[in-house]
Amino acid sequence: MESYFSLLVKLGVVASIASILARSSHFKSMLMRENRTLNQRLALSSVLSLVFAVSVALRVARSTYYAADLGLEGSLLAGILGGYVTGLVSGILISIPAMFHHEHLSMPLLAGVGVLGGLLRDLASDPEDIWRFSPFPDLNIVRFFKESRNYRRTAFHLLFSAGILFAEFLRQQLSRFSPPGQREIFFLPDDWGQETTPFSIALLYITTLFAVTIPLKIWNNTRNEKKLEEQSRLLVEARLAALASQINPHFLFNTLNSVSSLIRTDPNQARAMVVKLSKVLRRLLRKHENFSALREELSFIEDYLSIEVIRFGEKLRFEKDVAEDTLDMLVPSMLLQPLVENSIKHGLSNKVEGGTIRIHGRRTESRLHLLVEDDGVGIPEAKLATLLDRGIGVSNVNERLKVLFGSEYRMWIESQPGKGTRIQIEVPELQSTLAAVS
Repeated sequence: MESYFSLLVKLGVVASIASILARSSHFKSMLMRENRTLNQRLALSSVLSLVFAVSVALRVARSTYYAADLGLEGSLLAGILGGYVTGLVSGILISIPAMFHHEHLSMPLLAGVGVLGGLLRDLASDPEDIWRFSPFPDLNIVRFFKESRNYRRTAFHLLFSAGILFAEFLRQQLSRFSPPGQREIFFLPDDWGQETTPFSIALLYITTLFAVTIPLKIWNNTRNEKKLEEQSRLLVEARLAALASQINPHFLFNTLNSVSSLIRTDPNQARAMVVKLSKVLRRLLRKHENFSALREELSFIEDYLSIEVIRFGEKLRFEKDVAEDTLDMLVPSMLLQPLVENSIKHGLSNKVEGGTIRIHGRRTESRLHLLVEDDGVGIPEAKLATLLDRGIGVSNVNERLKVLFGSEYRMWIESQPGKGTRIQIEVPELQSTLAAVS
């Protein structure tokens, strides 16, 4: 029974090793590659060789600790993951502790098994078939007959199982050529002497099959998690790009309307507005990042307002009160312009005497507080309740903040008809300087 228990421990050991490797970001990046350069194959080989050579060394150091020896399984996994070169090099390196123990057949065995793993990898029509492998032959047989379009995949899975079992068969056959004191390296431990039955031999083969499959399943879960993270990141970028694509044409459309209104009445002013618009557009075309320094956002607002001042004249005034220690803090690109535009369009344009737009910025602990306010006509209470969910300007800013910060931001609007509107935003500090993100 003790030897049966050692096989169970062996599965626990290989699962632990696979889980520990899966926590390494370096190893995760290796798993995500299907096509590797020679250097990348050797790097993968070095990681696997180090881990599984230690398992062999533990068995050599403690000759009764058979559950620790995962040299065969490690060599086979190296070939399956990286191909012939990775499997061959890994097999040689993993066998070094055994060679120092005068187990001279270990190196050709493990090197050959590593090459066998590379052969199994090459037989897969799709690299994903390796990760879909199941150790249960009955499932593979059922799939073979039920999935009429996947004969090749199911046949590969059956062949994959046979390849793993063949590797164990090689190890058992080498026991016939090993010195009596070293046969336990390849065959059943000595304390199985009276227990060597067809059942015990079958159990040994099944253990090897699962010892190769368990790491593949653990690492496949890691790959799937990385893929989901990458898809989530791409989805966020796509949403941000879609939102930005709403802001820029909206801003351009409104500005061109201002230009067209001046062409007949004041051509010189229209020409000056076009020049300033070209400067603003150059800034927009340069921006591809989701974040920029607050200093740059304020500079952009000044350029934008210089266009609007041409349109409204002295009726439009701008005041800025931003703390010096906030200027290098990062904010979402094009964060303030839609809010300022909203203040002009809905707050000040309908006010005969015009008004003032004020921007305040301060830092509180690890958060940035921004305030955009105007003394315009204000927003009716019925419209204020749905402002964050309607239109393009304010709702777009709110949606972008939600995508970027989740529940870590605050945005709220206060308005009194006839007195003006205040839009406040709080976001967490991302970096203190732009250099921190480069």
